[in-house]
Amino acid sequence: MDAAGARNLPDQLDAPPTDTGERHRVPALGPDATLDLPGLLADHLRTTGDETVRQALASGQAIRRGHGYSVRITAPLALHRAALEQSAAHANAGPTERKAHRVYTARVTAVQAT
Repeated sequence: MDAAGARNLPDQLDAPPTDTGERHRVPALGPDATLDLPGLLADHLRTTGDETVRQALASGQAIRRGHGYSVRITAPLALHRAALEQSAAHANAGPTERKAHRVYTARVTAVQAT
């Protein structure tokens, strides 16, 4: 026990240790926004998106919409913008994929404006 320093415990154990060094702060990502991501974009991002976007998709709730579906994601607005950039219409995107991208772009810009 002496080698591990167990006898040199502070008098007050329930207080968190004080950090004398410089603290590393995580930049604020902004407030959370709940947006519906069209299913076509969600399918595309599950294969091509980065890890944070895929985790947000996995934690989202699938909502049935007519013939398709949407994924309701509650995440910081920065993540929605990142998903929007990663789902930018690629060269062989069909009309439905382009429309899904326009719809999601309108939703993100509407939240940004408020």
